[in-house]
Amino acid sequence: MARIIDVVEVPNQEANEMVRRQPEFGSGDFRLGSQVIVREYQQAVFFRDGKAYDTFGPGRHTITTANLPLVSGLLRQVTDGKTMFTAEVYFVSMREFIDFKWGTSEPIPLRDADLGLVRLRAFGTFSMQVKDPALFVNKIVGSQGLYQTDQIAQFLRGMIVAKLTDLLGTLGKGLFDLPSLYDEIAAGTRAKLQDDFSNLGIQLKTFYVSSINPTEETARAIDDRASMGAIGDMQKYLQYQAARGIRDAAQSGGTGGGLAAAGVGLGAGVGMGAAMAQAIGQAMAGGQAQGQPAAAAPAATPEIMTLAEAAAYMRVSEADLLALIQSGELKAKKIGAEYRISKKAIDSYLSS
Repeated sequence: MARIIDVVEVPNQEANEMVRRQPEFGSGDFRLGSQVIVREYQQAVFFRDGKAYDTFGPGRHTITTANLPLVSGLLRQVTDGKTMFTAEVYFVSMREFIDFKWGTSEPIPLRDADLGLVRLRAFGTFSMQVKDPALFVNKIVGSQGLYQTDQIAQFLRGMIVAKLTDLLGTLGKGLFDLPSLYDEIAAGTRAKLQDDFSNLGIQLKTFYVSSINPTEETARAIDDRASMGAIGDMQKYLQYQAARGIRDAAQSGGTGGGLAAAGVGLGAGVGMGAAMAQAIGQAMAGGQAQGQPAAAAPAATPEIMTLAEAAAYMRVSEADLLALIQSGELKAKKIGAEYRISKKAIDSYLSS
């Protein structure tokens, strides 16, 4: 026997619930004369055979051929004019949904002028509102088979990350420049998403970028590069490392034999540090000798230098040099994504 639904409504649709299906499973049997009750924040969309048909706004409605013309036309075709039909009703919330979180599930690879290839993670929030309930039901429910809020949000996050990745690649900005561009990145990503959201019957109300950070691996690489730039004298650094290891061994080895071991270790450690420094120096000298003719004179320092050349000239890391430029302590000219620094400006800074 047919299960006839005489009254269909969703009186308790939650504030974070975008759409509610009635009946929850399967399809319902409706007839002309059934009641549809729609709350002031809802729109009710009749859905059948993978397609949205008629839509009811807020109020109490009695199903007739006048207010349900599309379903009624279908009804006459498939039921030989009988007054009963099978369908589903989706109650779509017209509220504005705020504070949806988005983030990159996988790191975004980005080419950086200073660091080479970096991997970034980005996070933020967005808000949205359904503007076309029938289109929303057709595209989200009909095409994607989604009607749970978390499923819909996850689907939209995938679109957001794709557009953000495209924008970051187009901007061509380095990792250290991005924090000052959050507003511009958010505005650009929102502009790229507007049409895609509209095609789903959704309006993207707000979009924010809260953070763009390097992955742990990229952060360690930045720290290592900065440390190597700050080392300067490799022989002294290795001797310092050996001395620290001997100190730790002496502290953990007791007084008698431990001190003796520390004495042996001191001589071995210093000797090892010196030997390592000498080997590294010889290898570097050998590599330079192979790469240049023996009689070639050392290259003159250019008057205008790149970031890498200026860092080598000052014997600091590129990251430290970039910090000096961005703080205004060292004058430099930015051309596109690259910096150019004059030798005169560097000499003036070093002599100040």
